[in-house]
Amino acid sequence: MSGRDKKPLVSCLEPQKRILKHQEHKLLREAVSESFITMEKSQSRQKYNTKVPQHEGQKHLDTTYKTRTHMKVELNKHTGKQKKHLKLTSCTKIYMKKGKKTLYPTQSLKRENLFQNFTNLLLFQKLCTRGSENLVRKSWHPCVPEEGGHMIEIQDLFGPNIGIQKGPQLVIIEGAAGVGKSVLAMQVRRAWKEGQLYRDRFQHVFFFSCRELAQGKQLSLAELIAQGQEVPISPIIQILSHPEKLLFILDGIDEPAWFLEEQNTELCLHWSQVQPVHTLLGSLLGKSILPEASFLLTARTTDIQNFIPSLGHPCQIEVLGFIEFERVEYFYTYFASLSDAITAFELVGSNPVLLTLCEVPWVCWLVCTCLKKQTDQGGDLLLTSQTTTALCLKYLSLIIPGKHMGTQLRALCSLAAQGICQRRTLFSESDLRNQGFAEDAIVTFLEIGVLQKQTSTLRYSFVHLCFQEFFAAISYILEDSEEKHGDMEDDRIVETLVERYGSQNLFETPTVRFLFGLLSKEGLKEMEKFFSCSLPGKTKLKLLRHILAKSQPYQPPCLGLLHCLYENQEKELLTHVMHDLQGTIVPGPNDIAHTVFQTKEKHLVIQTDMELMVVTFCIQFCCHVRSLQLKRKGQHEHKLTAPRVVLCRWTPITDASWKILFYNLKFTRNLEELDLSGNPLSYSAVQSLCTTLSLPDCQLKTLWLVECGLTTTYCSLLASVLSVNSSLTELDLQLNDLGDDGVRLLCDGLRNPACNLSILWLDQASLSDQVITELRTLEARNPKLLISSTWKPHVMVPTKNMDKEEVGDSPTSFKKKTQESGDKPLESLGTEDDFWGPMGPVATEVVDRERNMYRVQLPMAGSYHCPSTGLHIVVTRAVTIEIEFCAWSQYLNKTPLQHSHMVVGPLFDIKAEQGAVTAVYLPHFVALQDGMVDSSLFHVAHFQEYGMVLESPARVERHYAVLESPSFSPIGVLLRMFPAVRQLIPITSITLIYYHLYLKDVTFHLYLVPNDCTIRKAIDDEEMKFQFVRINKPPPVDALYVGSRYIVSGSKKVEIMPKELELCYRSPEESQLFSEIYIGHMDSEIMLQIRDKRHMNLVWEALLKPGDIRQALFKVSPAPKDAPSLLHFMDQHREQLVARVTSVDPLLDKLHNLVLSEDSYEAVRAETTNQDKMRKLFSFSRSWSQACKDQFYQALKETHPHLVMDLSEE
Repeated sequence: MSGRDKKPLVSCLEPQKRILKHQEHKLLREAVSESFITMEKSQSRQKYNTKVPQHEGQKHLDTTYKTRTHMKVELNKHTGKQKKHLKLTSCTKIYMKKGKKTLYPTQSLKRENLFQNFTNLLLFQKLCTRGSENLVRKSWHPCVPEEGGHMIEIQDLFGPNIGIQKGPQLVIIEGAAGVGKSVLAMQVRRAWKEGQLYRDRFQHVFFFSCRELAQGKQLSLAELIAQGQEVPISPIIQILSHPEKLLFILDGIDEPAWFLEEQNTELCLHWSQVQPVHTLLGSLLGKSILPEASFLLTARTTDIQNFIPSLGHPCQIEVLGFIEFERVEYFYTYFASLSDAITAFELVGSNPVLLTLCEVPWVCWLVCTCLKKQTDQGGDLLLTSQTTTALCLKYLSLIIPGKHMGTQLRALCSLAAQGICQRRTLFSESDLRNQGFAEDAIVTFLEIGVLQKQTSTLRYSFVHLCFQEFFAAISYILEDSEEKHGDMEDDRIVETLVERYGSQNLFETPTVRFLFGLLSKEGLKEMEKFFSCSLPGKTKLKLLRHILAKSQPYQPPCLGLLHCLYENQEKELLTHVMHDLQGTIVPGPNDIAHTVFQTKEKHLVIQTDMELMVVTFCIQFCCHVRSLQLKRKGQHEHKLTAPRVVLCRWTPITDASWKILFYNLKFTRNLEELDLSGNPLSYSAVQSLCTTLSLPDCQLKTLWLVECGLTTTYCSLLASVLSVNSSLTELDLQLNDLGDDGVRLLCDGLRNPACNLSILWLDQASLSDQVITELRTLEARNPKLLISSTWKPHVMVPTKNMDKEEVGDSPTSFKKKTQESGDKPLESLGTEDDFWGPMGPVATEVVDRERNMYRVQLPMAGSYHCPSTGLHIVVTRAVTIEIEFCAWSQYLNKTPLQHSHMVVGPLFDIKAEQGAVTAVYLPHFVALQDGMVDSSLFHVAHFQEYGMVLESPARVERHYAVLESPSFSPIGVLLRMFPAVRQLIPITSITLIYYHLYLKDVTFHLYLVPNDCTIRKAIDDEEMKFQFVRINKPPPVDALYVGSRYIVSGSKKVEIMPKELELCYRSPEESQLFSEIYIGHMDSEIMLQIRDKRHMNLVWEALLKPGDIRQALFKVSPAPKDAPSLLHFMDQHREQLVARVTSVDPLLDKLHNLVLSEDSYEAVRAETTNQDKMRKLFSFSRSWSQACKDQFYQALKETHPHLVMDLSEE
């Protein structure tokens, strides 16, 4: 695409106009921002009755709503004279055919052709599919659906699809009713004409309204092309000489009553040959003529294969409507007065439902028009409508002059129904006369904007197709209420709808959705006012029963039916229909949108805020659904079997999305779990969430916010939730950068007596010792509180049988078994060598230290992660797993792969019961975040008795290669590469610094190695043999490169040998490269730095302080050469400490409220002898973390320094 094609689709404005418009937009955004932030606070609690009040406190919202007079005065000061000039110079161009009336005539010149000029619509390009059968959008899925796509701009409509180098010849624009499909098609034509779009690709662009084409009988290709041009510009021969440069835009291909595939029995062979219109279009779309030409089609329905004979490789674009900012922009464009725009949008912005409805441009126009009518009539702004149907009824009440129009309104509804049945949208004057229209009634309907007259054809149409469908729905209800033919009339209406739309798409159509909305109690009440008649309640029950009978009763409600239920909002109907969402799902014979599944986890794809609102509203009536997950594109799938609904969304999730989600959650009392992991949350979104969680009626117990971009500033909001009497019992905040200050704020909330939280998942690796101590103290004071730190994909297992008795390996039963056995529950703050799972840390046993073999007994199903090794294992039941650290050199050197593959992770020999492990996450150290490495180059090597096998992982993540349903042998991750590019592979690395415990002259050893746990452990063991202990410092932040050389330097005069280090991979059995740094007497801090040798860029630095050395003394004691390196001082010398500690009480006083609770402290003191006191103290230490043992060592060193020195020298 050329640079010219990339120009924005806006007219060039004079500098003064552009500056003024920018100022006004800024004022408008500032004016409405406060209402967005505070709109949740003005709403009161919901009261249930037979009519579901979805949105609580609406009367309070509107009666307390006030115009900001002061703001208006200030705005008038700034925009007074400038606005007057703007009105004279800012009239937009009219880009439609000369003489055609605007689609939405209004009294203000500023708003004329409004719908023809908005450009910023959300466009979602679906993945390129092969064949028309894949165009049908599915509803429910048994697992994560594979289909997806990405957002695009209008200039990318004819860009190449994924996997196809050249641009498509067929672009299909689809979307909901009134979402802006026709406007988008007009914009393409207009932008091409102005030289802003596709000028390099197309020489001629022809626009056709299919509703107008369908009025003609026969056309030749030459006549069709002439009709598609505004003015004849080139001879037909010249136009057809380059068919690859032609674009045909067919707007509303699904509106006329034609079936291009079935009726295309003849071929149009010559441009001058006259053919029926459907034959001509069928020949064009079927590539019988002009096969090189391109087409852009707009259609409301997604089963477009019914209308065209061949699709080839279409580019499928879904129009999703307005983003939040564009809704603000629309209000500014609609209202002539800036202060009126601010006033109107403040009302809408304070109501999350109206704000969501305005996502659809046609509904946004409807809302603006209703508010404008109220403003013109001089009354207060009051708009409480919660559905599109209610908005249409409100609009009707504002524009109908009086009740005397009832008869003519009936005629209008009858005309609309006749048109729907016959697939007609244009009507002659005789059609109106036949329905009984009076002359003055026609004029009235034209004046109030219900009908419009097409001056080019002298025909009439409804102002929008949705209005025709709305009036048609009213007609069906009026006919049915006459009760002349009983159920026969119901059957006739349903048959008419099925014949018009098909049973598969019945609930996707506005007509049926309007029927559901009108057949609510409020809808019938409003219609009785218009038509001065009685509409009995049984009318709605009969007709709705007939319609629902067409929905395949053994399937869950499709997304279209959920829209219908939302329009109706009757509690009884919703509860009845949503009950079918549970149990086994069996597809009907004609339903290709559903698949067979018997899982309790159901996935539903949603693309818009409107769909999000509809689904979350309906879920509150599905009493068995306990869990809800919002899943982004690319987010990891959690294997969960709890009754839950997973909403998959591949389009942007904005603050407006979060507002409506959390707003609806207020009324969803059945939900107990909410998983938003992987979705970035803004401060405003978290504020809305916390407002919902703080409500007394909120029943949410578990909240997962893993990797949501939360920082310190968010913690005050979360702490406020913990401080109230909330139902929340489990909160997962892992993979968020909360910092020390943020965690301290959370601690304030946890200390509140009203806090009910029992499990807090929290990253602790980056926290300071003071904050970790504070967390430990909180746990000691609150035995019910568990604070753990391990990332895990949440795996839920069935915890109760049909009799609601606990079974299997549930967390509760596991705790119960532990208590019955007399063992102490695991301390939440475990060590890095433990496996962290659903119930906290699980200790790792040493089987054979010489072989580096370990064993862990995982007590229940779930996901377990070992921080020190990086291993991540998902199991389906309790299982014992053995893990041995291996060296690649033992296996890889015997194969030719050592020259074509690069080792990028540790090698493990894992043994487990077959079938117990569903997934294993093998760590690797390739830096994927830079986007320089293709994930398809990753392989997992299996070394088996008969040789080596390479397996492609199920997926490759930032730090893991994932194997699903794995088989075990020595396994590790390799990367296929050429030796010449080895130095171009970015890796994550670590720096290891060691200090000798007892040398008077300070000496450090500095290593720079790949982030491989087997290498790190080999270095730890080697250094420990010579009584060197590691000092923890942060690793390099940026990716480094294998084979590159780096320079080590210090901030003052120190001896470094060698000064140059090479970053290379060496097997754990080999000696690793390091620099020895001799300092002598260390009386002040020293800065160590590492720079790359080629560019001397700083890649790592660390500040070493004298205190680092003293802390190292506390953490690790010297050990004999053959002593186990993983044992702490207190574990190594347990027997001696029991026998030789003579003053236990001073030691206990120092441990009180640090590692000992009040009860534990008193229990130890109750023993009679010092030896019994120490034995009791050691009984508590079995669940202590490394940090707790460090505290013990420090206290012991202060109370018994000579004993510590004596044991250390031993």
